[in-house]
Amino acid sequence: MCGIAGFSLSPDSSVNRTLAAQALLAGIAERGADAVGYAHRGEDGRVGITKLRGGASALLDELDVPAGASEALIHVRDFTKGHPAIEANNHPIRHGSVVGIHNGIIQNDDALLARYRIDRAEPQMTVDSEAIFALMELRQHDPHALSEMRGAMAAAWLDERDEETLYLARGRLRPLWLGRTSDGLYFASTQRALTITAAALKTRLDVHEVREGRLVHVTAGRVARERRFRPDRSYREDGYLPPVRAPREAVSCLERLAALAAA
Repeated sequence: MCGIAGFSLSPDSSVNRTLAAQALLAGIAERGADAVGYAHRGEDGRVGITKLRGGASALLDELDVPAGASEALIHVRDFTKGHPAIEANNHPIRHGSVVGIHNGIIQNDDALLARYRIDRAEPQMTVDSEAIFALMELRQHDPHALSEMRGAMAAAWLDERDEETLYLARGRLRPLWLGRTSDGLYFASTQRALTITAAALKTRLDVHEVREGRLVHVTAGRVARERRFRPDRSYREDGYLPPVRAPREAVSCLERLAALAAA
């Protein structure tokens, strides 16, 4: 269980990018404390990544998204495969030109990488999520490639070859919520995270949940295209997964966010 969040804004949006990212991070802080990270696309099209071990409270004050950035990805990790002691296993994950975040588990990641003869981005990497972004780079965001993955998935990624698009995908068994305004789109693992973000930014969001088997292309804060794929429904999870994994992180981050928003 992890937490993902982020945004895509129109170039002329006056939203404070750093505060928006801080609010989203605080909103998903409860979903994991093994590692935390964020990425944003710069004005040159390159995607910068910052990540570290620990929970969201370790990063909240240091988080900095430039005013010219139009897209951001945010992640908190409760790891299942790929030990967080190896930095490359933590999110956001880079594979070639693609940088992404994932909540869930991909059971057949090694088999997929072997089938397509794809090498790991770094030799010590074992994180299952890399298979998503490796196939998206190779197959040019073909939604049919997402159907080849066995497991649970909600994911988001940026591609440096395409400077305009944020990609969002929901497979099975993991939530993905969207919140829209007139000049932007926000996404998160929970509706609550979007409520927190709306309060911090003093705005209203039109919120809805992404349906399973959807790949959404977002450009300049608007949904430009929505494509379907067929998730592998043979995968089953044993037992109940509690959505709150790091309650102390949630309390700490929300208290700090209140001070940041007031300032």
